Amino acid sequence: MCRAYGTRILTGRGNAGLKGPLYPGLKGALHFDIPLRPYQDTREKRPVACSASIKVTSFMLVQFLREGAVYMSQKITALIVGVLLAAVASHAQAVPPAQTASPGTINTQAPAARVSLTLADALARARANSPQFQAALTQLGMAREDRVQARAALLPGVDYDNGFIYTQGNGTPSGRFIADNGVHEYISQGAVQQAVGLGQFAEYRRAAAAQALARARAEIAVRGLTVTVVRAFYGLLAAQGKTRSTQAATDEALHFLDNSHKLEQGGEVAHSDVIKAQIQANDQQRAFQDAKLSEQNARLTLAVLLFPNFFQDFALVDDLAAAPVLPPIAQVQQMAQKNNPELSAAFAALEVANHEVTVARAGHLPTLVLDYFYGIDVNHFAVSTDGIRNLGYSAAATLNIPVWHWGAIESKVKQAELQRHQAQVELSAAQRQAIADLQSFYSEAETAREQLDTLRNSAELAADSLRLTNLRYQAGEAIALEVVDAQNTLTQARNNYRDGEARYHVAIANLQTLTGSF
Repeated sequence: MCRAYGTRILTGRGNAGLKGPLYPGLKGALHFDIPLRPYQDTREKRPVACSASIKVTSFMLVQFLREGAVYMSQKITALIVGVLLAAVASHAQAVPPAQTASPGTINTQAPAARVSLTLADALARARANSPQFQAALTQLGMAREDRVQARAALLPGVDYDNGFIYTQGNGTPSGRFIADNGVHEYISQGAVQQAVGLGQFAEYRRAAAAQALARARAEIAVRGLTVTVVRAFYGLLAAQGKTRSTQAATDEALHFLDNSHKLEQGGEVAHSDVIKAQIQANDQQRAFQDAKLSEQNARLTLAVLLFPNFFQDFALVDDLAAAPVLPPIAQVQQMAQKNNPELSAAFAALEVANHEVTVARAGHLPTLVLDYFYGIDVNHFAVSTDGIRNLGYSAAATLNIPVWHWGAIESKVKQAELQRHQAQVELSAAQRQAIADLQSFYSEAETAREQLDTLRNSAELAADSLRLTNLRYQAGEAIALEVVDAQNTLTQARNNYRDGEARYHVAIANLQTLTGSF
C-alpha cells in the first residue's frame, strides 16, 4: 500500500512494470502488480517505499467504462454548447451598430431597402461616382496648387543652414587649402533669399489663368454629366411608361381575342377574325417582352452611373410631366454670353498661351537674386571667441544676365507663340460653334415643347378611337382589322408621348450646357 500524508497520494514513477494477465476473459479478473521506486519524504527526511496492487473484475471494468463514457459525453456536450453560446455572444458584441450617413454625403455601400430617387439625387450620386468628373476636379485641384506654388516663388524663402568643413592642417591657420577659412569651420546661419525677375511674375499670372481654365473644364464636365444623367433618367422613365402601355395593349389584345371567340361561337363573325385577333395578341406579347428588355437595359445604364456597387433596386420619381419652362430666345442668348463654359475655357486657354509667351521671353532678361545671412561662420563653434562676438550677418546681391544659350531661349519663345496661335484658332472655332449650338439646342427644345400638346392630344384621341371601334365591332359595324389598327395606333401614340416628354427634358439639359440652370 502507498503511504499518503493528508490529501497527497504518494506515487512513484520510473522503473514501473505491469504483471499479470491483461484479458483473462469477460468473467476473469485483471491483476496488476506495479512496483514503484522509493521517493524522498521531504517532511520526515527519510525514504519511503511504495507499491500498489490492484485487482479488478471484468464486470467492474465494463461498468466503469460505461459510466465514464456517459459522463464524458455529457461533459463534451456541455462544453460544445458553452463554446457556441460564447461565440454567438462575442459575435453580437463585435458587430458594430449601423452607421448613419451624415448630411451631404453619399453612402457607397449597398442600400438595405429599395431607394427612391429624384433627378437631383441621381445627379448627386453620378457626380460622386463619375471618373470623368472626378478627373476634372483633380485637374482643378492641381491647378489650384500650381498657383499656390507660383505665388510662393514671388515671396522670400527662409532656410536655416548648418555645416562643418574640415581641412587637413599644415601648421598654418588656413590648413592645406587656401580656399578654406581654417582647419575647422563651423557654419550655422539663417538664410533669406529673394529672386526678382519678370519670369516669376509671368509664371504666377500663367498659373492663375491655368486655374481658370481648369475651373471652366470642370464646369464643362459637370454639365456634360448632367446631360448624360438626364438622358438616362428620363430614358428609364420613358421605358417604364412604354412597358405599361404595351402591357395595356397586350391585355386589350387578349380581351379582343376572347370576344372574337365568343362572337364566332355565336355565328356573328368569321373564323378569320379570330385568326387576326390571335396574330394581334401574339404581336403584342412579343412587343411587351421587347419593352421589358428595353426597360431592363435602361435601368442597367442608369445603375452604372449612379451606384458604385451596381445596385439596381431603385425607383424613380416620375416627373416627366413637370417640364421646365423655356425662356425667350433673347434671355437665353444673354445667359449664354455670360455662362458658356466652352467659351470661358477657350478664353482661358488663350490667356494661358499669352503668359507662356511672356515667360519664354523673360529668359532674355536679367534676374536679380538677393541673399541675407545671419548666424556664425567661425573656426570654433561658439557665439563669441576670446571676447570677440562671432554672431553676425551678411548680405549679397547677384545679377544674372543671360548672354548666349545656343538658341534655346529663342526656341522656347517660338514654341509658346505656336501654342498661342493654336489657342486663337480654337477660340474662334469655339465662338462659332457656340452660336450654332445655341440656335440648334434652342430650336430643339422649342420644337419638343410644341409637340408635347400634339402628342398628348393624339394619345387621348387614340384611346377614345379604340373604345369606339370596339363598340362598333361588337355591334357588327366594324371589322377585326379596324380594331387591330386602333390598338396599334393607341400603343404608338402613348409611346410617342413618353418619348416626347423625355426628348424635351434632354433638350433643356443640352441647352443648359450653354446657359447654366434657368
